[in-house]
Amino acid sequence: MSLIEELTDELLLFYNSFASWESSVIRSSDLSVSETHAIEALGQHGTMNMKSLASRLGVTTGTVTVTVDRLESRNYAKRTSTKKDRRVNLISLTEKGQQVFEEHHRFHLSLTEQMAACLSEEEVKQLLEIIKKINREIF
Repeated sequence: MSLIEELTDELLLFYNSFASWESSVIRSSDLSVSETHAIEALGQHGTMNMKSLASRLGVTTGTVTVTVDRLESRNYAKRTSTKKDRRVNLISLTEKGQQVFEEHHRFHLSLTEQMAACLSEEEVKQLLEIIKKINREIF
C-alpha cells in the first residue's frame, strides 16, 4: 500500500468515526446535523448574514435559508433586517440557540481533549499547524 493510500484510509477512518460520534451526540436533540453545524458557526463567529453563514458551512444560500427557517421556527435563531438594506438579514442565536451551542461546543472540546491526550504537546502543536495549513491551502 502506498503512503497516499494509507493516508487516505486513515483519513476516511477518522472522518467516518468523527461523523458517527457527531451523529450520536446530535441524535439526543431535536436538531439535524446541518442545523447543529449552523448553530456551531453562529456560536463561534457571531451574527452574520446568509451569504457568510452559507460560505462558512460550505453550502448554498438556498440551503442555509431552509436551515435558518427551521432554526427560527423552533426559536434557536432569529433574523434581523439591517437598516441600510432591509433585504439583508442578519442571523443570530437566541438564548435557546446559545445554550445548545455551549452544550455542543463542550462535546467538541471534550473530544479534542481526548485526542490531544494521546499526543505530546509538541505533536499537538504540529497537528494544529498541519490542519491550519491544509485549511488555508485546500479549503
